[in-house]
Amino acid sequence: MPKQSAAQPPKVRLPFEVWALVAGGFTVALGYGVVAPAIPQFALEFNVSTFAASAIVSAFALMRLVGAPLAGWVVSKFGERATYTTGILIVAASTGAAAFAMNYPQFLILRGLGGLGSAMFSIAATALLVEASPPQGRARVASVNAASFLLGGLLGPVLGGVVASYGLRAPFIFYFFTLVAAAIVVTIALRSKHALPQTAPGSRPAGEEITLREALRLPTFRTLLFSAFSFGWTSFGVRVSLIPIFVAVVFAGDATTAAWVLAAYAAGNALFIFPSGRWSDTIGRTPLLITGFLLLAAAFAAFPFSGSLPVAMAIIVVAGVGSALANPGHQAVLADVMGKRKGGMVVSTYSMVTDLGGVLGPLIAGAIVDLAGFGWAFGVTAALLTAAAIAWMATSKQTAALSRA
Repeated sequence: MPKQSAAQPPKVRLPFEVWALVAGGFTVALGYGVVAPAIPQFALEFNVSTFAASAIVSAFALMRLVGAPLAGWVVSKFGERATYTTGILIVAASTGAAAFAMNYPQFLILRGLGGLGSAMFSIAATALLVEASPPQGRARVASVNAASFLLGGLLGPVLGGVVASYGLRAPFIFYFFTLVAAAIVVTIALRSKHALPQTAPGSRPAGEEITLREALRLPTFRTLLFSAFSFGWTSFGVRVSLIPIFVAVVFAGDATTAAWVLAAYAAGNALFIFPSGRWSDTIGRTPLLITGFLLLAAAFAAFPFSGSLPVAMAIIVVAGVGSALANPGHQAVLADVMGKRKGGMVVSTYSMVTDLGGVLGPLIAGAIVDLAGFGWAFGVTAALLTAAAIAWMATSKQTAALSRA
């Protein structure tokens, strides 16, 4: 039996809607990779503090968090596909307007509004991917999906360095067009006869939905939420906000330099994202999650002590490898918890906890930088990642049992 399960995942044929969502995800990530290095540095152009510059990243994540319940309602009312496309267009509109922000409050509000649309399309995409995942290829689906974002994240910052040479407003305009392209790709592709059918309220048998209360009784799901919070704090918060500021302050680097550092993180991801999905389906979820979080912790603890830009980039590559090992396991564990059942509130809660980490990470870490320096800010992040690794160790048996169910 173990041999059969080990050989089966690579042969699983991924459904058409997975590839459609992967294509849309790549397009979104490419544009975000272009704009990410410019966001905090554009905020600094308004003569604000490090805390205020980091808050721009938090505003987007905060509105994703606040908008998650609304996004869940929209999904149930209008369906996953319509929610996905509408959400992307909302982000596109707010991003295009942010390019013309004349002061810090305008920039803050416009980035925050984009978070509402982001909550809509990301929750809809996660729900579609979980439903489409073959039971013995859940981590592979997660790794393919993550790879699309990572490839965009690898190419985006490199392209972003070129785009930013035309000014810090140019990346926002570029991102606007990539978001519109993603909306078109997904809308057309998911109209295919192969796509998942729209779900109507009340059309699902009662026994096919897992409630949030039921999921919270599982130690694995509680660990997943804490782990997702830690990952959101690090990958969606501190990485995007503090690393470009660190490069600007310590190495006197511009947006192009910061883009190359973020590209190093994406490169580390790209090296291991595909095999990590296969390993998670064969070796197990927790070995990959534990190893990934420990590598992330070590890299973030060491980063503020890098004495040169090449050393800093090498450390960030290691962080990217850790992220690649851990990231597919999250969505795979979520699919394991849900099984073949629906679970809108379960997916929404998972997304909200990740975003909560993305909100608090830049705010708290940015405040720590202002009060005590970069070393303490990255040290707190490393401690949080280590705690997540320990939590996975404590629930390894329950997590393994769920993946075999």
